Amino acid sequence: MRIARRTLGAAAIALAALAGAALASGSALAQDKGKVYYLVPTLLDEFQTESVAVITSTMKQVGYETVSLDAQNRTDLQLNQIDDVIKLKPKAIVLAAVDFDSVVPGVERARAAGIPVLVFDRQIKSTPFDLTSVAGTVEIGEIAADQIQGLLKTRYGSVKGKVLQILGDPGDSYTLDIQKGFEDKMKAFPDVKIITQAALQWEATNAGNIASDQLLTNPDIDLIFVHAAHLAVPVAAILEAKGKKPGDVMLVSSNGAPVGLDLIRKGWEQVEVEQPLYAQAYGLAMFIDKIVAKEPLKAGTYDVLGLKSELTIESWGPNLKIPGAAITKVNVDDPRFWGNLKPPATPVQPVK
Repeated sequence: MRIARRTLGAAAIALAALAGAALASGSALAQDKGKVYYLVPTLLDEFQTESVAVITSTMKQVGYETVSLDAQNRTDLQLNQIDDVIKLKPKAIVLAAVDFDSVVPGVERARAAGIPVLVFDRQIKSTPFDLTSVAGTVEIGEIAADQIQGLLKTRYGSVKGKVLQILGDPGDSYTLDIQKGFEDKMKAFPDVKIITQAALQWEATNAGNIASDQLLTNPDIDLIFVHAAHLAVPVAAILEAKGKKPGDVMLVSSNGAPVGLDLIRKGWEQVEVEQPLYAQAYGLAMFIDKIVAKEPLKAGTYDVLGLKSELTIESWGPNLKIPGAAITKVNVDDPRFWGNLKPPATPVQPVK
């Protein structure tokens, strides 16, 4: 694990260097409107490193230079970064919080200093923000339910069977929202028995242990639904170690990471419900000019990279919710899915 993390860290440093070189090599436009600071919780996974790349590129398109700061999964470091950035008086801060509650005082200091704060990916409802751009997590669970219903019906001719659901950490609203969407939609099918356990701290080894134990006590499990692609990797390994062939026990995951797409190609996984990273980043860039100009955002439906997205005005401010999509063997190579690591060439269309 330590070697893998070091490799990802090196990749993140290389990515940051490339982004910096691109900005330095002739992006007068990117510097016309000033700087935006992106506060990243960690650079130890591909979702976060890819978010740096796409936020940098989309903000550049609309005239802003992006500087990214890695909090290394430390709340204290992220709070210090916020205080340091306030002194630099950027045009805006984009925040993906390490901890939802601890970061609030820093956010309030930034907004009191007149600096807009936009939330990316990790929704916070306890204080106002200028914009939140997030995936529809309840909807991810609903899409997963629809797909699982279809898989079970194909196997049995009706929607029935046994499903093992492996959550992420139960203290994370992301996984709880997915669980709600999934279970609410599955209530209409009483012939499906759902066993639910949580992989504490989102640890992949915990997911593997859960799968191993449950397959011993419930050898008739038809399908395993995990709430993140990295949790699917040890589950697939457990299935293989138990002599299962791809598809014997079906596997569904969410978030759309490259490892999930690889498992689809290999046949171990049937469906990956994507968290729309690219669209979430585009959503920030679409509204940044209006936010910097202190102009109100209008509630309604917006097209974000072809996804019908809903902007609502909530107690915590404007909230842009973007739907995910189901990835299967049929469409797994589509470049619009972030797990293929091919950022879209579609230009950002700023909201006027």
